[in-house]
Amino acid sequence: MKFPDLPMYAGFQRPGRFEADVRDIEVVQGAIPHDLDGAFYRVGPDPQFPPLLGTDIPLNGDGMVSMFRFENGRAHFRNRWVRTPKFIAEREAGEPLFGAYRNPFTDDPRVANVCGGTANTNVLWHGGKLLALKEDSHPVEIDPITLDTIGPWSYDGALTSETATAHPKIDPRTGSLVFFGYAARGEATNDIAYYEADASGNIVFEKWFEAPYSAMLHDFGVTENYLIFPLFPLVSDLQRLKDGHPYFEWNPEKPMYLGVVRRRDPEAKINWYVGPARFASHTMNAFEQDGKLHVDMPVGDACVFPFFPEINGADFDPDAAVPYVSRWTIDLTSPSTDFSLNRLCDIPGEFPRIDERSSTLGYRYGFVCLQETVQDPTLPGSFTGLRFSKLGRVDHRTGELTTHYVGDASATQEPIFVPRPNSVDEGDGYLLVLVNRYAEMRSDLLILDAQRLDEEPVATLALPLRLRNGLHSTWISGEDLTAAEADHSRLERTHAHTAGRNL
Repeated sequence: MKFPDLPMYAGFQRPGRFEADVRDIEVVQGAIPHDLDGAFYRVGPDPQFPPLLGTDIPLNGDGMVSMFRFENGRAHFRNRWVRTPKFIAEREAGEPLFGAYRNPFTDDPRVANVCGGTANTNVLWHGGKLLALKEDSHPVEIDPITLDTIGPWSYDGALTSETATAHPKIDPRTGSLVFFGYAARGEATNDIAYYEADASGNIVFEKWFEAPYSAMLHDFGVTENYLIFPLFPLVSDLQRLKDGHPYFEWNPEKPMYLGVVRRRDPEAKINWYVGPARFASHTMNAFEQDGKLHVDMPVGDACVFPFFPEINGADFDPDAAVPYVSRWTIDLTSPSTDFSLNRLCDIPGEFPRIDERSSTLGYRYGFVCLQETVQDPTLPGSFTGLRFSKLGRVDHRTGELTTHYVGDASATQEPIFVPRPNSVDEGDGYLLVLVNRYAEMRSDLLILDAQRLDEEPVATLALPLRLRNGLHSTWISGEDLTAAEADHSRLERTHAHTAGRNL
């Protein structure tokens, strides 16, 4: 049991491989607001075993879900691995069994029929279920109280795609969940399956499309009436996969596309708008305005991931890969298949979030991790050689950028916005964010006033442990958690009664 001597397994990013509970997290500055009631969940890759092939990519660790429960001015922490079929198979074997990222041809024959999904990319609360998500497989249901794994979730068999996105959107007007799967009929296929589930979590709409080519389709845009699928030339090919190439390779010779289709319309056809190659991972928001569709994303001129190489063998270009929050605009009244791209922020950034009450609608505020060049070579940087040293709030109405510096020898992870109870104004609430403290090799959780982002935190919670970089997160309100806790207690009583009767 030894991880390879590689940067992705060293320093702050050394695999944690622990499950823990911390009661009453220490508050070293300020005070936890009493109106902050609920739980912040986040997930990220944390490998159970060293890589089978001697190396791997940072995105391919087993899913580790963390929970911060806030109630009555106190906060408690818990984290647990997601017991996916992959995790269980490897734990029972006592060794790694899965090979290269999304390449079943490199797996141990013992897991030929076992799903290799890691449930490590996002967490979602919808229809009374907490789901851990990875775009190459079905969701995995998690108990929101204990974080115990319940098991893979296929919407009672209604999810016919082999995959489901890690970036679904909840329509705030209806509570419905809008999501899709790409490579929906298997690895490297160009099939896209689009679904909507009602507020109770039942799939009520399904439609299939074909993309111009097979490629990563990580996130998408949803408006009141349309879906926008951003397809970038980070391509996949089954034969190249069999030949040992990485699952994705950047092909700048191919154009990018924005696929547009009407929501909930069984007769709708998808229209593909075309432009020069660009790359983007995450959607800030999308909305309709005066016959136009707008999709806001951090956009770069090249793929941001150096471990997915250029298909022509060219070297990774970190300058071209730097992303800036930008806006794609499609004019639905024009016969042209062109679209425009306009930069909204002049500081590089990623991991955008919004006040989710404005999702799919016109909005004012976007929150984002901002990057600066890593001056100290001993500090970890992002893939592009930049460090998330600040949080930013972009005011799309005025163009103003408000920032919060998280400290020297520190970096942010993805923030999440939590509305203030009973507030109706967009952006009125708190921003929660984990901060890596590299010098101390541990993590802080900051609570910031989203309307006063440039001021000192409302509270700083000091964890006595290190949470390596995670990916995405969600918030469950205290009201929903109270209902979940009641259900949990009822089930425990039922199980205890059944067990006693069986004795």
